Amino acid sequence: MTALIKVKSLHKHFIMHNQGGIRLPVFSDVEFEVAAGEALILHGESGVGKTSLLRILYGNYKPSDGHVFVRHGNDYVDLATATPRAILNVRRKDIRYVSQFLRVIPRVTTLDIVKDPLLARGFDNNLATEKAATLLTRLNLAERLWHLAPATFSGGEQQRVNIARCFVDPASILLLDEPTASLDAKNRDVVVELINEARENGAAIIGIFHDEYVRDRVATRRLDLTQFKKAA
Repeated sequence: MTALIKVKSLHKHFIMHNQGGIRLPVFSDVEFEVAAGEALILHGESGVGKTSLLRILYGNYKPSDGHVFVRHGNDYVDLATATPRAILNVRRKDIRYVSQFLRVIPRVTTLDIVKDPLLARGFDNNLATEKAATLLTRLNLAERLWHLAPATFSGGEQQRVNIARCFVDPASILLLDEPTASLDAKNRDVVVELINEARENGAAIIGIFHDEYVRDRVATRRLDLTQFKKAA
């Protein structure tokens, strides 16, 4: 199968400028590929760089060295060297990212947040609204909340908005950073269903899940980052 994302000789370290320029290694020589229909789960002890790796794969962090090739149309874009405009274009078309926290513009309603990816792709507003409402219902978010901004929602409610924004229009690559951490069992199982449906429909998934129950139900492969935890 064609790899949708290819990671080659990836290194990451941070320079602590406020601590005398100390060099803090994160990981070295990370390599893997993920094809359509696969779910690669990142695991390892705290501090091995799981979230940092996801942020590099999304283009939020620059790697210290190495390459992240993302399938974009009939070619690949290397996010390690791509321009900011190219990275934004790849995100818009090819990648969705569920972080541990919902970051949105204040006062924008939940419904508008969730349907925005559809509108960006040219969907009719009525159809986008219908799809967003269907997914919010599936995630058990009360309809009375749909027309409110999520800033005052509980952590679990905010995370369901975050998840809905990703899965209302799944891209070919899904990056998931603890998407079920603040959810109850009922909504956790809904998210597991959404992940598996996206994978079965051809998405390549890379995720972090501390919940063994979830890992067992979504993983097709696992990658222990501990093996890459060495001097960078």
